[in-house]
Amino acid sequence: MLVVIDNATQQPVRALLLEGIHPDAQSRLEKAGYQVETLGRALDSDELASRLDGVQLLGIRSKTQVTEQVLAAAPNLLAVGAFCIGTNQIDLAAAAARGVAVFNAPFSNTRSVVEIALSEIIALTRRLTEKNASLHAGVWDKSATGAHEVRGRRLGIVGYGNIGTQLSVLAENLGMSVYFYDTADKLALGNARRCGSLDELLSEVDVVTLHVDGRPGNSGMFGADEFARMRPGSLFLNLSRGFVVDHLALRDNITSGHLAGAAIDVFPAEPKGRGDEFVSELQGLPNVILTPHIGGSTEEAQQDIGQFVAGKFRDFIEAGATAMSVNFPQLDLGERPGARRLVHVHRNVPGVLAKINGLLGEHRVNVDGQLLGTRGEIGYVITDIGSRGSAEVLAGLSAMPETIRLRALD
Repeated sequence: MLVVIDNATQQPVRALLLEGIHPDAQSRLEKAGYQVETLGRALDSDELASRLDGVQLLGIRSKTQVTEQVLAAAPNLLAVGAFCIGTNQIDLAAAAARGVAVFNAPFSNTRSVVEIALSEIIALTRRLTEKNASLHAGVWDKSATGAHEVRGRRLGIVGYGNIGTQLSVLAENLGMSVYFYDTADKLALGNARRCGSLDELLSEVDVVTLHVDGRPGNSGMFGADEFARMRPGSLFLNLSRGFVVDHLALRDNITSGHLAGAAIDVFPAEPKGRGDEFVSELQGLPNVILTPHIGGSTEEAQQDIGQFVAGKFRDFIEAGATAMSVNFPQLDLGERPGARRLVHVHRNVPGVLAKINGLLGEHRVNVDGQLLGTRGEIGYVITDIGSRGSAEVLAGLSAMPETIRLRALD
């Protein structure tokens, strides 16, 4: 597969943004001169494939699945943007193998998720859900039974990444004692205490909150055995991925009274659009908060995500920059100094850089600047040349057996 793009002659870049991405993303891309089509819902694989003809940029959130079959139907696609944190809905290896860069927004909605987690911890600890339901039903129940302060309670954070660490700091400011468990070696912030195992954490804390990523190995990581190891009367939160938790086991532990409450924002199967029917084993349970995957859905977060990923799109199209890409080597040669820039995606095998420079030398093309990066099976070279280079140069680079995609930027 090979695509050669010359910015001096190409048609305007086309972008397709799905799932109600914030309007600021559209504005930023249109300001860069791109043609943007938006849609407020997710698309299934067949419809998505049919809409990608001639599209260079695809923006999605968590519902749209970008599979190898979808990518195969989109030969013009240059980049996919996940306007969220997770990228497990995208086949990253297949995208890289076709020269398609993938970007996400790993930091933009961190604060929003942390705030909803804290609000749910307070609401569950005070049993506000039940008090609210009683009053709506016309029953006055002014009682302190089962209601507690969060001050002095022990919070267990599973997954000590961007969200987990910020939650750790703010929870400690509320007077909570923080414990955390992560498979990676993470530096404890403040007075947080690292646990050597998940079992150790579960035996120590009053509140367990999950903030793990969407890697396949986390599927089903929290089930009947883990709930049984939690302390009686504990609270449980999941704002990470729906497939991480066994919801039937959670229901059993709520109805038995082993757990005092739960807050769930993500589900194994979620409706595709607003207003669609939702069904869960957890509906109707006391002191259980169910929210429709809105952990990062604040206006501030969505605006920031829209601007951030759209900016990554623009930098990639205009300069070949891949900083913070989740499937490409991360390179940025900076602004183009009026020269032509060659962007070469290739299979990561020995000798490719030598071939590129040998070909340039044969045609007496001077190199003004160059960066090479590799990631797994993918190599990525950005080269600024002192002249436009001949058609023979582009043809020679294209003909290299290692070439996946070549772009010439003017």
